[in-house]
Amino acid sequence: MPKNPDLPRPRHTVLSKARLLDDLLAVDRNEDARGRVLQMETAFRTRIGVHVDALPTGSASFAKFCTSPFVLMFYARQKGYSAVGQIEEDILPAKLFSSMETSAGRMVQDVVLPVYGWEIVHSTMHSAGSVLDGRRREAQLLRLATLKSGPRCLNDEMSKDLADDIVAHAEQWAEDAARDHVEFTYGVLYGTEKQSNKKDWHILRNIVETRGTKYMIEHPRHRWSCSFRIRGTRVDVAVRIGSDWWNYLGGSTAFVELMCALIRACVAPVSGPESRKAYTISDLEEIVSMRTVPGGYNVSLLQRSQLPWLFFLARHYCDAIGD
Repeated sequence: MPKNPDLPRPRHTVLSKARLLDDLLAVDRNEDARGRVLQMETAFRTRIGVHVDALPTGSASFAKFCTSPFVLMFYARQKGYSAVGQIEEDILPAKLFSSMETSAGRMVQDVVLPVYGWEIVHSTMHSAGSVLDGRRREAQLLRLATLKSGPRCLNDEMSKDLADDIVAHAEQWAEDAARDHVEFTYGVLYGTEKQSNKKDWHILRNIVETRGTKYMIEHPRHRWSCSFRIRGTRVDVAVRIGSDWWNYLGGSTAFVELMCALIRACVAPVSGPESRKAYTISDLEEIVSMRTVPGGYNVSLLQRSQLPWLFFLARHYCDAIGD
């Protein structure tokens, strides 16, 4: 399929370690921000523990793993394995990653949305609210969001269905909240515009086709947003990916607050000199390098040994990370 001429050119998102460290310092010095970090940390610890306990373990039967025999054989060839016991050691961690991916996004949104004043939307299938994950009522505005874990979660059919749902239910959402202005976000929990498969932007294109050009207030031509009107209701729709979503949800430090909470919940600090490791991924050493971190840099939320994890996580929200 040829590229749509209205598709916006994605930005090349670059993050600097210096900016991340400045933002971390700002969070560390702000009592409210620190409180949000600690609240999310506690919730993550509780939920992750329950979730991991429910995953397949080494004592689970073979049927629990549902692995592709073709992938197993191709991988055995690539690794040069000769015994079944060798590939068995790889099956469990691979299955753990796969199982976590199906629920990690939901866990994150359930933890984080209430911290920033949003309510989690619980609804039945095929109802007006089934497409919604989060909601926030403001004086003159109803904010709504549907959230996906990563930048390549949509296909063409899902994009079309989501556009149809927005057009079909926007007026009811506004009426139920007694508002005449709805702001709907398709939010992506990590990634960048450049990493997107652009099916998310096609939600906006499909809205134009579904609602009709004459009802559009703002066209999504070369934009990641659009606006339309249904009788007395204005509906703004935007695609917000990665750090753009977190900035929208909780302000300019929400992105760093989230990463701090995750690191504190999941990575134990260590004392002593930094350990050295030869990484297989070619640019990982540069990504996590502490070379430019000032020797006197100190915050209470993260220990120095945890700072490489900050850079590692941040790389999932940009196309390049530099000093």
